[in-house]
Amino acid sequence: MDLVREALHYQSRFSGSTMVFKIDFPVTRDPAFPLFMKDLAILAQTGFRVVIVPGAKEWIDSVLTEYGITSAYISPEPDKAGGAAAVLRAPRRITAARAMPFVEMAAFHVATRFMTGLSANRTDSLIGNFVRARGLGILHGTDMEHTGSVETILTKPIRKVLDLGMVPIIPCIGWGPSGKPYNVPGDEIALAAAGALGAVKLFIVSLAQEIPRGTSSGVRGLILPEGAETGEKDRIIRLTPQEAEKVLDLNREPPEAASKALSALALALAASRAGVERVHIIDGGEEGAVLRELFSNLGSGTMIYADEYEAIRPLRTRDIPDVLRIMEPLMQQGILIRRTPEDISEKKDDYVVFGIDSQVHASGALHTWGDQGEIAAITVDKTYADMGLGSRIVRFLIGRAKKKNIRRVFVLTTKTQDWFEALGFVESDIASLPEERQKSYDHRRKSKVFALELDAAKTPGG
Repeated sequence: MDLVREALHYQSRFSGSTMVFKIDFPVTRDPAFPLFMKDLAILAQTGFRVVIVPGAKEWIDSVLTEYGITSAYISPEPDKAGGAAAVLRAPRRITAARAMPFVEMAAFHVATRFMTGLSANRTDSLIGNFVRARGLGILHGTDMEHTGSVETILTKPIRKVLDLGMVPIIPCIGWGPSGKPYNVPGDEIALAAAGALGAVKLFIVSLAQEIPRGTSSGVRGLILPEGAETGEKDRIIRLTPQEAEKVLDLNREPPEAASKALSALALALAASRAGVERVHIIDGGEEGAVLRELFSNLGSGTMIYADEYEAIRPLRTRDIPDVLRIMEPLMQQGILIRRTPEDISEKKDDYVVFGIDSQVHASGALHTWGDQGEIAAITVDKTYADMGLGSRIVRFLIGRAKKKNIRRVFVLTTKTQDWFEALGFVESDIASLPEERQKSYDHRRKSKVFALELDAAKTPGG
């Protein structure tokens, strides 16, 4: 039921919103491609405004090779800086006049694959000349000929297509004012389209696109900043723009296996800074990846978010049913004492919750007893048990206690003493509890007391 609630929440929140999908060409050759297109069709049919920007580099390479045309590349600017700026300065293909017809043919061939995939799922689409481009001209003494850059995205016709319930497909070709065609990178088009259309999401889709976690030397993957939130198989679940920039700074010379993921992260960071609320990096070969990333909190890829995605905040009255729901399994096991809605409401100001998109997934309370504080009711939704939410709640409550000039915090526990010891708590005596708390101590539960002195204590994990 929790998954259904999450899905309905996101359906309600994002229905009618514009989402741009930048999809690399290899995805079209993966066995999962028909299912991926089915998922995009479902989104378009259920009220989402889907825009597709197909990548075509690999197919263009293949076509040019077939016709005996060799491509040379040149970097737009000297690659002196690190971080996102350096990664986005990818070498650009010098598109000669005799190569341009083949580039157009390849780009529209790839776009047609997406049209066919949508048509198979009864979803109409339109491939259009939605990009006004300008030539790069002479770059470092070299004529770039038919290689161009985005001048503007023609949003009016795109919105008309979307209003008709169709999916616009934007090939990696732009046209100058006189009708001259230019070869424009798909990443640049996707970035410009997401900004011009006010997209709330940009999906960057490739194969095996997850961002791998590396060792301190970066041999196996990327070096990550301390505190980066990872999930199964060391997948980075989400990053703020600041954290994404840090990843790029730490990996200016990435291992080859991670270079594609780093390029995707650089594009995601640029989109975030351009005002796109959320950018998602997903593996197009993973069945259902786009739906899981869109309709669940944990997702299936890596999200770079510029909006307020998650926060520890005070408990609201409407949160009480959710708090009791995640408490119930622990109350049944005897790990937590049983609480009623009235019990929580009576001490509502003591409670905080961890919310993801306004949904509660963890909670805890700090009850004040003179100059001591009791940390109680630490509860985490079992689906999010591996994300460290409980320790975050404890760290937050310790910080709150310090602000209140509380000298010592304590917990009463029957099952989780090892966990609290790992957070720096030390076993103590019942006699050390405030006198009023000793009177209400339940001797039948035989709870152990663990305490943390705050005068000289560092916040655990901080």
